[in-house]
Amino acid sequence: MLRALRFLAVLAVLIAAVLWLTDNPGTIRAEWRGYQVETSAALMIAVVALLMGASAVIYRGWIFLRRTPGTIAAAWRERRRRRGYEALTRGMVAVAAGDPGEARKHSKRAEVLLNEPPLTMLLSAQAAQLDGDDKAAEGFFKAMSERPETEFLGLRGLLSQALNKGDRDRALDLARRAYRLRPASEWVAGTLFDLQAQSGLWLDASVTNDELGRRKLVDRATAERRKGVLAFEQARRAQADGDPAAAFKHLRQAHDLAPDLVPAAVRLAHLLVIDGKERRAAGLIEKAWITAPHPDLARGYLNARRADDALAAVKAMEKLARANPDHPESHLALAQAAADAALWGEARKHLDVVIAGTGHDGYVGRALRLLAAVEEGEGENPARARDWLLRAATAGPDNAWVCASCGNAAPEWSVTCSNCGQFDGYSWRTPPHAGAHVEVLEGRAGAIPDGGTARLPAPDDAGGA
Repeated sequence: MLRALRFLAVLAVLIAAVLWLTDNPGTIRAEWRGYQVETSAALMIAVVALLMGASAVIYRGWIFLRRTPGTIAAAWRERRRRRGYEALTRGMVAVAAGDPGEARKHSKRAEVLLNEPPLTMLLSAQAAQLDGDDKAAEGFFKAMSERPETEFLGLRGLLSQALNKGDRDRALDLARRAYRLRPASEWVAGTLFDLQAQSGLWLDASVTNDELGRRKLVDRATAERRKGVLAFEQARRAQADGDPAAAFKHLRQAHDLAPDLVPAAVRLAHLLVIDGKERRAAGLIEKAWITAPHPDLARGYLNARRADDALAAVKAMEKLARANPDHPESHLALAQAAADAALWGEARKHLDVVIAGTGHDGYVGRALRLLAAVEEGEGENPARARDWLLRAATAGPDNAWVCASCGNAAPEWSVTCSNCGQFDGYSWRTPPHAGAHVEVLEGRAGAIPDGGTARLPAPDDAGGA
């Protein structure tokens, strides 16, 4: 509407100008070198207007002719670029679909059409990896690592290759380079930390862990736990190097930051006992028993309490068990101490609690073997002891140090998993292949003639094993 009104307004002005010139024609005379020109003002204005229009048309034509080759070239380049990006997109889709032949075809086409090596090299490297050509992929990744804009991508590709090959030294060097470029990358920082830990570079790993915590790439609790575990490894290194003072310092830090780390608590308590600080050692183990009961802690507690005879061991275990009275490990510790003191009834009472309880699968085998030892020690029914041992053999695996990442079970704790290399992945629990319940233990809660607790029926009561 506004454009129409504007056009009409311009048209009206032009008509008014023409009418005014018609009413006022006037006369214009010009003399030059003997020539004389005389005409009306209206005609003169019309001629000038026509000359200006013709000049404008000629100028626009010249501009069009001048720009046409560049326009054609730009359109050709844009079409080529569009086709290149189309090939690049199809190549990425082929990589995602796991089609190496299609990915390789489109990567070559994109490389020809696009003059952007960073994009085409990445696709070519991925296509080579998909095709199993690690050497070609490594060549592309190396070329990318030499360009500032793609250095990080190239390093990441080379690092992944080194990890897949198990070349830890090369992977560690590449991770350091990548970390210098992108210290805020969670993947790079985490990979660098794992490699440092797997290589036994405890101080370097501690520095990296502090950076992870400072940048909030891991939560505070995880960072402190890792720091405690690393302090324990530094203590072991110091002990091996003959520096007991440094070892004790690191052990205290490890226990403060990771109080449920059983090996650190056991080792620190041992050093305290050697230093004549038995009460501090006992208190430390009692505190650890609240959150992480473990047979090694029970043995360390007997040492801290100087329990030199069987009855003293029973009293010591009774005190320790009060820190976590309902845990099956407390009942097993009390049962072992009672059995060593020939208190057969007391040992059976605690073993019945372990065997009859739910969720005690990792403890049942130990309880059955100890029950067999009680029967054998009492000497009244050797055949029953053999039957308990047979049942223990099919009761499922005992608790062990199990890796949370791969499920690998180990008898001793270590800072990294021997199977997958996971840092601080071990926890004391039932291995994953253990059954949810013990199939051979039918009738888990039977009446006991000589007591008031619930326990498994003895082999004779169940009709024999």
